[in-house]
Amino acid sequence: MSTASSALAPSLRRLYFTRFAFALVWAALLIATASDLGPAAGTLLVLYPLFDVVAAIVDARAAKATNSVLALYVNVAVSSLAAAGVAVAATSGIPGVLRVWGSWAVVSGLVQLAVGLSRRRLGGQWPMILSGALSVVAGTSFILQAGRDGASLVTIGGYAVLGGIFFLVSAFRLGAGTV
Repeated sequence: MSTASSALAPSLRRLYFTRFAFALVWAALLIATASDLGPAAGTLLVLYPLFDVVAAIVDARAAKATNSVLALYVNVAVSSLAAAGVAVAATSGIPGVLRVWGSWAVVSGLVQLAVGLSRRRLGGQWPMILSGALSVVAGTSFILQAGRDGASLVTIGGYAVLGGIFFLVSAFRLGAGTV
């Protein structure tokens, strides 16, 4: 592990623990309000990609000496667009939200996969790599779900919980010298 990587691990560990906690609380609140697309659920749906923007900026600042910074700034742009897209889609209903959310999950999952692969030497990145790949699959399922009767926001809450668990596992594995 390089000096830059060893300095990055503690910062990422704190960030990953924060992302885990945020995901759990956010998912619980979304699931509690997901029966309809009211103001509470709409606000939560916009808040999640905005939190992702902040997390990516924190990550990029900590990782400035590594080769993953460009991908993190791509994620900032994608998540910013997703927040705006979800805000607009929320006015048209759950299917629109699922389409935007699903598209965001696919693109951000590909970015997460790329960042995880570029950080393999840091250790603790297999959970991030798997999470990125699963995000692509989940995003596709959200898009497909949007075309069905009975589309629900609850699945987005489950997606956030699973993502949070991957961040938790990665936080524990970071710096352990294992991918």
